[in-house]
Amino acid sequence: MIATILPGSSNFHAVGYNERKVAKGVARLLEIQNFGALGTFGKPTPDELVQYLQDYTSRNDRIRKAQFHVAFSCKGREMSETEVLDFAHRYLSEMGYGEDGQPLLVYSHYDTDNTHLHIVTSRVAPDGKKIAHDHERRRSQEVIDRILGNDRKKSTKNDIDVAKEYTFSSFAQYKAIMQSMGYEAYQKEGTVFIKRGGKVQQMMPLSELEALYKSGCRERARCRQLRSILKKYRDVSANKEELQKELKSKFGIDIIFFGKKDAPFGYMIVDHANKTVIHGAKVLSMEELLDFATPEQRFDRIENYIDQLLTLNPKITQGEIYQKLRKQRAYIKKGVVYFDGQSRPLKDFMAEAIDRNNRIEWVEKFKPTTEAERDLLCCIFKVNRPDLVSLSSEWPKNYEPSVNRLREIFEDETATASVRSQLRAEGFIIRQEEDAVYAINFHEHVIINLTTEGFNLERLKWKPQTQNQPVPQTKNQAGSKLPHLPKFKDGGGGSQSEKREWEVGQKGNYDTVDDERSLKR
Repeated sequence: MIATILPGSSNFHAVGYNERKVAKGVARLLEIQNFGALGTFGKPTPDELVQYLQDYTSRNDRIRKAQFHVAFSCKGREMSETEVLDFAHRYLSEMGYGEDGQPLLVYSHYDTDNTHLHIVTSRVAPDGKKIAHDHERRRSQEVIDRILGNDRKKSTKNDIDVAKEYTFSSFAQYKAIMQSMGYEAYQKEGTVFIKRGGKVQQMMPLSELEALYKSGCRERARCRQLRSILKKYRDVSANKEELQKELKSKFGIDIIFFGKKDAPFGYMIVDHANKTVIHGAKVLSMEELLDFATPEQRFDRIENYIDQLLTLNPKITQGEIYQKLRKQRAYIKKGVVYFDGQSRPLKDFMAEAIDRNNRIEWVEKFKPTTEAERDLLCCIFKVNRPDLVSLSSEWPKNYEPSVNRLREIFEDETATASVRSQLRAEGFIIRQEEDAVYAINFHEHVIINLTTEGFNLERLKWKPQTQNQPVPQTKNQAGSKLPHLPKFKDGGGGSQSEKREWEVGQKGNYDTVDDERSLKR
């Protein structure tokens, strides 16, 4: 049996609280005593009940919060409503609220799994004196133990012995175990105090407890299991109190929070089934545990965050977004958002913008220095917003070495293989755009305008090979196969989903390997 003394009030707001429950059909007024003629000719209104209590209390104007509101609850249905009511009357009598003429309102509630009563009265006795309330909560527990015949010292000792059987490695963990059993534990000057009902029930040397500490060896499999359980029931709970109740009833798991009630800074998991205590942060962060949003709401938050990132930086790439989303335990891949094992397609305009930005990133790796180079690369990589590509003020570091190597090939009159074959062996392909010819190495991210660099383009013309002439393998100097172009999906429109065709240069097929017939003679 539990008796919970609830906050006092000057306007007897507990009457309104209970009457609203009655109006909802989840409670009823079980008893009304010593309210004069009220209730004789019909059910009194809440205002009439409050007014009577205030008039009754006015005989002692020194009491600011005269309301006395107490709730009684047993475990499940182990006691009937009549039995709880009888217990409540004995309790009130021993607490000083059983004198003849003391007004009482008794409400029975039906919105919990326990037999549950609420009683409202005044802290003023019928003779106008204030009813003693010193050490009220401690006396309340003593009264309960006396009525039920409990030996509090003995039961506390038994609970302490049970707690010592758990695996714990610090006083904080031991404190969590005792709190899950309904006790308050604290230490002072080498002594541990075990308190319940506002009274110290037992004491022990701290050294006795420290001898029981065990090095923190946590079972990784159990932690993973607990993580899944916490996340599953968090998603179907409205708040931390509801989550605590569900875990306690279904799994025998207590979550003990530390800090202020509305702003806890940490928590412990008391796993009664395995008699272990685990620091909550090792299983699920506080932020995750108290994130009571639905999966859809979480995806909406992530999507809104991505939209903000695209607004702040229209060229942000998938890799850069990934780094930002890591803190939210999410990532995107191929236009899909992934979060905690679930996924949802990203909105089209965002997916298209990110894909476009990935392509832009590849173009900018070549450091194009002219609009013609930029436009050619945009055509190859299917970037429909060349205006977003930044032009470079300087060539990449490997530009000059690449030009020098190409000159060696062009000037080597003794080579048996064609210049075109040698270029391919070096990783270069040839592309023509109007009056300019370019050599492009996708592995080294180099684009060279052969026309402006003064190369002899006649040497690129097709040269038939003799029957016995070996054909060089298409490999780079390192011996590895030439890299393929990155496979992108169609970039589509930008961040506003606009679609438009865009072409540069001649209407040629840039996706096929060129030959001499694509060169203007």
